[in-house]
Amino acid sequence: MSALTIFSDQDPSAPLWESRDGDAIAAELSKIDVRFERWQADRDLGANPQPQDVIAAYQHEIDKLVEEKGYQSWDVISMRPDNEQREVLRTKFLSEHTHGEDEVRFFVEGAGLFCLHLNGKIFQILCEKNDLISVPANTRHWFDMGGSPSFTAIRVFDNPEGWVAHFTGDKIADAYPRMGE
Repeated sequence: MSALTIFSDQDPSAPLWESRDGDAIAAELSKIDVRFERWQADRDLGANPQPQDVIAAYQHEIDKLVEEKGYQSWDVISMRPDNEQREVLRTKFLSEHTHGEDEVRFFVEGAGLFCLHLNGKIFQILCEKNDLISVPANTRHWFDMGGSPSFTAIRVFDNPEGWVAHFTGDKIADAYPRMGE
């Protein structure tokens, strides 16, 4: 179940606010210009769908987002526990960074933990199947896919070159709870 936990950026031991209610999560995140919504496929995808089938099932939602925000490209990424690069990628994503564009992810299956650092707070958003999150450009954040990652997500980009990170060098992510811990 999706969740939002908010901490002070000075104290990872005591949450300031928590919810598993999708509407409450969306309302709270909208205060910091983060989009959170739920999408539904227009067809059954079955087990282990191919990227083109995933895109086709959500094209109606992607089209609305592209029309509204002017995004230029999208793709599908899948991560499984047997991926030989999982530890390297997890370590990279766990480092606080920013992007010059919005980071837009829709979870087709599985889960991931987005952690945003702004306004003196840490916002941890557990995204699961059917969750869309859009983190505004230049927002300090990190992503935890867990030690045994298992997800498929649609990524939507402003930049046709895709994901470009600018690492802050701040080790704050090391102080906060991680996915599955």
